[in-house]
Amino acid sequence: MPTSDDLIKAVGANIQEKASLIWSVADTLRGPYKPHEYGLVILPMTVIKRFHDCLLPKHDKVLAAAEKYKNFEVKDGFLREASGYPFYNTSKFTFETLLADPANIEDNFRDYVNGFSDNVADILARMKFADQIERLCDPDAPLLYQVIKDFCKPQADMSSSKITAVDMGYIFENLIQRFSESYNEDAGAHFTSRDIVYLMTDLLIQADPHVFDGEHITKTVYDQTMGTSQMLGCTEERLRQLDSEAHVTLYGQEFNPFTFGIAKASALIRGDDGANMRFGDTLSADKFDGFRFDYCISNPPFGDPWNPQAADVEKEHKKPGHGRFPVEKLPAKGDGQMLFVLNGLSKLKDDGVMAIVQDASPLYKGKPGSGEDCIRRYVLENDWLDAIVQLPNDSFYNTGIATYVWLFSKGKPPEHADKVLLIDASQCFEKRRKGIGDKKNDITKVCRDLIVQAYSEYRDGCWEAEGENGQKVAVEARLMETVEFGFNRVTVESPLLDEQGNPVLNKRGAKQPDKAKSDTEDIPLTQDIDAYIEREVLPYNPDAWVDKKKTQVGYTIPFTRVFYKYTELEPSADIAQRILEHEKTLEVSLEALFGGER
Repeated sequence: MPTSDDLIKAVGANIQEKASLIWSVADTLRGPYKPHEYGLVILPMTVIKRFHDCLLPKHDKVLAAAEKYKNFEVKDGFLREASGYPFYNTSKFTFETLLADPANIEDNFRDYVNGFSDNVADILARMKFADQIERLCDPDAPLLYQVIKDFCKPQADMSSSKITAVDMGYIFENLIQRFSESYNEDAGAHFTSRDIVYLMTDLLIQADPHVFDGEHITKTVYDQTMGTSQMLGCTEERLRQLDSEAHVTLYGQEFNPFTFGIAKASALIRGDDGANMRFGDTLSADKFDGFRFDYCISNPPFGDPWNPQAADVEKEHKKPGHGRFPVEKLPAKGDGQMLFVLNGLSKLKDDGVMAIVQDASPLYKGKPGSGEDCIRRYVLENDWLDAIVQLPNDSFYNTGIATYVWLFSKGKPPEHADKVLLIDASQCFEKRRKGIGDKKNDITKVCRDLIVQAYSEYRDGCWEAEGENGQKVAVEARLMETVEFGFNRVTVESPLLDEQGNPVLNKRGAKQPDKAKSDTEDIPLTQDIDAYIEREVLPYNPDAWVDKKKTQVGYTIPFTRVFYKYTELEPSADIAQRILEHEKTLEVSLEALFGGER
């Protein structure tokens, strides 16, 4: 059995190799198809070939069952039983036999595609593959025969015995990355690598006091932005590494028809019926209304505007109780990632756990009373935020920026109550021998175990270990009281003076504020406002006062400041000595250059 590290390393080896082979079909398409159109053929053909290779060992058995039960009104169950999967194909053709009759390739291939069960037909319909078959059979540029031939190469074997479900997911992810690049989209926007998902899964397990209740792990897992469902597949893979008989039920929603089709195909090949993979935009068209899950794991998009979903989101927000978005205000429309936090929390059971990837902006973005601040306040005052882990930079295929895993728990243990553990794991990684896009660092088993240990001990501290290559890896954690993130933003006014320097009074005899001198102070919730003003403001501005009507409560998570390390400046005498030595060296060089002439 391969270790978790073996599987992590495999992402950059055989998976890219297989994807490159499949993508070489582009050579056949070049000319009649533009580069940004290659994926319209390659992605559905890869799905079809994956189905084909998985079904091939039972092909004759399915044909026999189809003949035996041809007069039965309901025969779907018999055909599924014959294929060994919740899908089947009743066509007499295989990819090899299709090649034996080039003259009739279009009719025969249509017969093969139409032989699939309805759940596969739905996938191909969403990908609008029928349009591509017609285009591939254009008499002026017939390509279908050669495309099928390309997919018949021995290296293109995609049977389940050759490629695991998760690795097949990575192949699809790699193809989608290339497809996105040809559209000038964010390359790798759908990628969350295996090492990240393993870490997120281990954190979910560690945060779940009921994970090992009963004889085996039994969990429902939901990904609200599932893409090709690779995160779900990796989560199940990791749970089965811990318990080979784990019963894991996966649910996901996706709004891109191609990635949705791949997700549903992956579910069918895993042996599921695909009904738990649902199509639609999560923010505007929730397909899991009323569902509650044990785990939520997701990597929603960063910085994507939610303008297209605004009408539906705002309509739901106006309902009594605010639906999935039960906060006073919604975030700015320029970035919807915090809406996914709310949606995920709404889908958790009362003791459910969520791990979600975020960039830095949800830590601090938005002034008190803004939508972003309202969401921070909502999760902190409900005491659902359990920990935040800063990941190493260069951990994702498409970005090198700082990223964080936020860990939420609806049923925090008493010792975690009203606390949040901040974990700086930015130095807990091992370098890849060969990067994949921007991904240059892996969170290997040593690193993952160190991060999980820091979380499990739930205290201030530092943890160190030695990686496989001898590199030291380290984690630092700070345990914070939730109230430490909160502050009162108070407005401090100064009096307006007239020409003689006396305060200007209003009709009620009160000092009139000078708008040009109005200022704000952020006072920690743990401190008394009046005492703070008396200590920090009045000694420097004796006539100042607080306009209490304008006071607002805000929350921010100063992650960087918490882990800031002061570096003492070099003494000025040492700096001067260094400058003097540098000048002497420069003088000697000039004398050598000009032969002593000055």
